[in-house]
Amino acid sequence: MTDSVYHPMTPELAKMRRDLAPETHAAWDQFSKAVFAGGAIDEKTKQLIAVAVAHVTQCPYCIKGHTRIAERKGATPQEIMEAVWVAAEMRAGGAYAHSAISLGELSDHGHAS
Repeated sequence: MTDSVYHPMTPELAKMRRDLAPETHAAWDQFSKAVFAGGAIDEKTKQLIAVAVAHVTQCPYCIKGHTRIAERKGATPQEIMEAVWVAAEMRAGGAYAHSAISLGELSDHGHAS
């Protein structure tokens, strides 16, 4: 991400974000800790889910952060790549599933074969 439209997150920017809305930032931190804590789903699996979702939402910061955390929680490179492939299939699957909208329009206008 050296030549990117995405500004690198720095300690100064993190402090600015926190200082501009401290109560909201604290609530976000608590929410995030609660979401990623082990429960019915273990922490590693939650991070693999986050890696997949980060690829679907295309957030480079989330991709980098959750990939690092997933690895720290014990995810292998193969598990991380499989999570990315799940994300790719789900994203492509959305276009495939929504083809019903186009096909329905064509059918409604007498273009069904």
